[in-house]
Amino acid sequence: MASTNTQPNDNPVAYATLTVATCNVLNLALPGRDFYPGQEPYSQSEYERKVDWLGERIKTLNADVLAVQEVWDEAALMEAVKRSGLRYKFIAVPGAENGPGQQGAQGTPRVGLVTRLAVESVDSLVDFPPEAVVDVPGLGPYTRFERPPLHATLRLKNGPNLHIITAHFKSKRPKLLSDEEGRSTEDRDDPAVQAQGSLRSLIMRGAEAVAVRMRVIEMLRRTREPLVMMGDLNDSPHSVTTQLVANTSQVAYDRGAYDCALFSAWDVQGDAALRRDVAFSHIHQGYPEVLDQILVSEEFTAKSRRAIGEVKRVEVFNDHLFEGRSRAKSDHGFVRALIRWEQDQGQ
Repeated sequence: MASTNTQPNDNPVAYATLTVATCNVLNLALPGRDFYPGQEPYSQSEYERKVDWLGERIKTLNADVLAVQEVWDEAALMEAVKRSGLRYKFIAVPGAENGPGQQGAQGTPRVGLVTRLAVESVDSLVDFPPEAVVDVPGLGPYTRFERPPLHATLRLKNGPNLHIITAHFKSKRPKLLSDEEGRSTEDRDDPAVQAQGSLRSLIMRGAEAVAVRMRVIEMLRRTREPLVMMGDLNDSPHSVTTQLVANTSQVAYDRGAYDCALFSAWDVQGDAALRRDVAFSHIHQGYPEVLDQILVSEEFTAKSRRAIGEVKRVEVFNDHLFEGRSRAKSDHGFVRALIRWEQDQGQ
């Protein structure tokens, strides 16, 4: 007769949740400060509307980790977070600080990080590794990021380290040649010039993608710890430049590629019915696009043998894109992912 005794599970799996989000905040700057040539600084009232609006969005997202892009002044981001009413342990925008002798970002806006998690380290990626350096026609060697990405190492409660990379890649807007004063030296209306400018932008974006890819490979091979990459990649999830970072397409032909691949949160989320629901984060000339992305390593994909968790749901907060153009808002939707992961009960 078979025994009816069963072995109880003395160590039931305990799950925790993690929410991550990415936000292009559209030129977040302090009132009265110049940022791009030809654009008026924010008035005090316009600034107040912007930080109030962003504070409400941050409150709605209520993310444990928030990646932000297009920040000119770290102090403005701190004010927006303050107006959300939420408490965060860490707020930083390297290169956009506003302390004594610091005047915020210069030339281009920066990316930043807001998180409730304990921060082990934050590294600003400035120079390209040799493998990513390219010659751009008319510009010469492209050797460093215009908007340096961030690589932060965070600590999950009762869990492993979590690596976050946030980036803002070169846009598709044609890169036209200019003089030292920033005046264009090319005929902007010439279609041939426009084509050359678009090629420059593509090459620059591709080089940035490869530079980040080198960091992804190095980190995943060295640590085998989960990684989430977020930001405005200025291209779709399955574009060539995004795939330079993710290399997801290679997985179909080489299962070994899983080790260093990144997966679009849209494609691996648990609820398939939500995958394509209002899945766009930007509208360009009337066409919806997914430019703001969340990519995860195999540790957060349910099908991987190394999985410690999974993406349960991805949402895009984009209603404001239909409310009319306003500098007080953003021209991008905000993307949030809910990740469930297994806590280590032995810690």
